[in-house]
Amino acid sequence: MLILNEEQILKSYSMKDAIEDVRKVLKAKEENKIVDVHRTVIDFPDYDASALYMPSADLVSEVAAVKVVTIFPKNSPMGMPTTQGVLLLTDAENGTHMAMMNASYLTRLRTGALSGIATDYLAKKDASILIVIGTGGMAFEQVLGVLAVRSITKILLVNKTTSKAYRFGEKLQEYGIKIPFEVIEEVSEAVKQADIICCATRSTSAVLDGDNLKPGAHINGIGSYLPSMREIDETSILKATKIVVDDFNGVKNEAGEFIHAAEKGIWSFDKIYCELGNLVTDSRNGREDENEITIFKSVGAAYYDLAVAKGIFEKAKQQGIGIEIDV
Repeated sequence: MLILNEEQILKSYSMKDAIEDVRKVLKAKEENKIVDVHRTVIDFPDYDASALYMPSADLVSEVAAVKVVTIFPKNSPMGMPTTQGVLLLTDAENGTHMAMMNASYLTRLRTGALSGIATDYLAKKDASILIVIGTGGMAFEQVLGVLAVRSITKILLVNKTTSKAYRFGEKLQEYGIKIPFEVIEEVSEAVKQADIICCATRSTSAVLDGDNLKPGAHINGIGSYLPSMREIDETSILKATKIVVDDFNGVKNEAGEFIHAAEKGIWSFDKIYCELGNLVTDSRNGREDENEITIFKSVGAAYYDLAVAKGIFEKAKQQGIGIEIDV
């Protein structure tokens, strides 16, 4: 079995690789070649934390995986990561367990790749101003995903703790991203300027007001993944001409803002335009109007992790990265 840590994955696998591999699994899903078992979430209320267990299989690539991710927001003051994960990759042809790898970066990368693909189909081609609401652990790869598909000239950062937003901007520059960034305390001020909005929070109330959206804005909502969480407000949901999701069943069961809107009777799940795979296979159109408001909602699904894990494993084998052990 090959063991891979986060540093080794970072060296061998990029956002470009992730976008390519996620596109492949989206096509496999449209061909009904994905086995996806609904994930199990265990909550730890005393710590405002969760553990997620996510199995899947790809019958095209003949691989399977199970990912375990823990999300402990209160770790941050102790200098510990808030999100930690591992993934076991299995050969579905002979049952061999091929690799065990760190899944924290993998998770961030596949989520960024999903937003990148969605942005490519749904955002205006000339979109140039990106706002990131929430600069925590999942946000960095959101920026990378958007930058992979659009020529952004300015990045606006909003976070409850402004010092964290400044540190996030500095991290972007240290990474080699020379696009100017600005930290803005008022969300409404940033939203009014934004062509693309990435929400990456664990908020239980809406973090933006749809009345401030400019015509043609696109929203990526990736932070809320439980029925109790809400990032995107009702006005934005009702204004949207196209709402695209990463996984319909997942969103119906886990996306709090949409569940709440449906329960209030102001919106229904049959208004979802399509899954992202429908755009990738060209069975549905992406943006058709420069002024339409579009939303991509992602709660995550195990087969996206599987797609990236398989790509990471192949790259690592090619480059001789990782440690082989007998289990």
